[in-house]
Amino acid sequence: MFLRVGIDKGCGRALAPIFEDGSFEYIPIPEIDPNSTESRTYKNTIGRSGRSFAYYLPQRISNNPMHYDPEFEFFTYGDVKSKRKYLLKLDKDDLLVFYAGLKPFKNSKFDEALYIIGYFTINRIIDFNQLNKSEKEVTSFLYQNNAHIKRSYSYQDLVIVVGDKNKSCLLDKAVPISSRKFDKRGRSYHAVSPVIEEQLGITGSIQRSIPPRIIKNDDNLINLRRILKI
Repeated sequence: MFLRVGIDKGCGRALAPIFEDGSFEYIPIPEIDPNSTESRTYKNTIGRSGRSFAYYLPQRISNNPMHYDPEFEFFTYGDVKSKRKYLLKLDKDDLLVFYAGLKPFKNSKFDEALYIIGYFTINRIIDFNQLNKSEKEVTSFLYQNNAHIKRSYSYQDLVIVVGDKNKSCLLDKAVPISSRKFDKRGRSYHAVSPVIEEQLGITGSIQRSIPPRIIKNDDNLINLRRILKI
């Protein structure tokens, strides 16, 4: 299953950078819940490049807390709305692949496009609606690093996907999966690139990830694993 994540022009009005060597910053969307206990902001968070996230973003959001979802420390991802029903369809050992919009930093040879940035190999799917009060308390303690756990203590409709820590990662180099196309009115959008279409069997616009693209064909899955180097 493919899901788009990270700051974008609709949520944050910016894109994270991709550098000349294909490395990149994964920058989460802004946190909009005033009750979140998240203390990490774009200004106080140092990325893999050694600069704060705020360096790459508009100044107006530099002090905004981040909605760090997915997070690649304990490998959790959650949702309570549009993605909930899709996450519940995942099984143990399935691949949840994350892609994000990235733009070239300074003279990078890469285009502004959509890129695979990481993946989870599923270890556990947790539906909080199926937990009793005691189970919710234990589970929220175990996965307290998840952005949705930091938001509240009600957890209504919350689903958290937990990745196998030994089989999940944030990639070192981003993998391009889109090319820019234009509709009949001349408006541009991000569609699956011809190379990815051939290798993975997915087509059309992937500017938004709902409904998510799902790969079931064995040959396409082999190609996906090769692309991810797993």
